[in-house]
Amino acid sequence: MGMLYYGVAEDPIHIEDRALAHLKVAIATKLRRQESFTLSWKHPEGSPQGRSTIWLHPSIPLRFVFDEPETPQLNARWIQELMMNASSSGGIGLIDEVIDGPEPTEELEA
Repeated sequence: MGMLYYGVAEDPIHIEDRALAHLKVAIATKLRRQESFTLSWKHPEGSPQGRSTIWLHPSIPLRFVFDEPETPQLNARWIQELMMNASSSGGIGLIDEVIDGPEPTEELEA
């Protein structure tokens, strides 16, 4: 289980490593372009029921921590969907992996 640290918050956001690797690419791309957006997720089992949303902005510190030492092969279609969501008024919602579409490319790196 990976972790996303945002701003000065001491408690990380827990996200499965594979999903976090894909989010990292989408988030880094948007922030590199100086674009702000929201990221929303449902609380994991074992946490109080509900969902959370954060506002991602290029000036706020962000750190990705992965349990797995190796970067997984990335699914370009899933990243594409995350990027499209980030550009919408609803922002990125942590969605399940999109499996139809182009094969993963080696050009993308988490």
